[in-house]
Amino acid sequence: MEPPKVNKALRSLTSIREEVPKQWYLFGVIITFLLFFLGWGALSFIQLVDEVFLPTPSGVVLSLFQSLGSPEFWEHIGISVYRVFMGFLLACLIGIPLGIFAGTFKFAESFILPMSEFIRYMPAAAFIPLIMVWAGIGETAKILVIFIGCFFQLILMVTDDTNRISKDLLYASYTLGANRKQVIFKVIIPAMLPKLMTTLRLIMGWAWTYLVVAELVAANNGLGYFIMKAQRFLDTESIFVGIIVIGLLGLIIDRAFAIANKKLFPWVEGGN
Repeated sequence: MEPPKVNKALRSLTSIREEVPKQWYLFGVIITFLLFFLGWGALSFIQLVDEVFLPTPSGVVLSLFQSLGSPEFWEHIGISVYRVFMGFLLACLIGIPLGIFAGTFKFAESFILPMSEFIRYMPAAAFIPLIMVWAGIGETAKILVIFIGCFFQLILMVTDDTNRISKDLLYASYTLGANRKQVIFKVIIPAMLPKLMTTLRLIMGWAWTYLVVAELVAANNGLGYFIMKAQRFLDTESIFVGIIVIGLLGLIIDRAFAIANKKLFPWVEGGN
């Protein structure tokens, strides 16, 4: 028979949507990464998979540190971060107001949502030939690819965030004497901000996903270009390095959003 403390610990670990001790959470994270690297190492070190297709973890780590010691690699990182943030910010500047507008007024929804839902199913890569005709092959073209990949999804998600605000809250504000402008700027927008922060975290993830697609447009720098150049020479270690660096940058930015959400909206459940 199991001791009561063990039973209690097991119940806490298997309870639906309940918090677990931080040490258990950390244990799960460590075990996951250990299993991943052990599996990777087993496949590569005992050569179950050819090293051309799957390099060893130690080879990738060594290549990573060599790349980080190169100023040229940091230039690739810098230009990719610039492209991602410019595409993301442009999508936010236009998409957030349109999403709020569509989520607030039904007539605006009829103009904005059907077209957004139609275009969002079109892959961003399919727009590359048009973008090259419209904007050439410079930085604007690469930023536009990321913008198109994020913009229409953002409109739909912000509209949904706005629609989720309880009508009781709106009726209460009217009862207290608020006019339409006050309801929008002092009730709807503040109420949706925590949900909007979560939406922006997701959109930022998509922006990084479209980075490699954007850097197919006649690029001669950036992490996507670094990966494509390595692929031409079958340099799989460098391919892994580029993918890992993109993942790490995305993770850092995601954590920054999570921390900001927790600090700005501490009362929201799941704000961390």
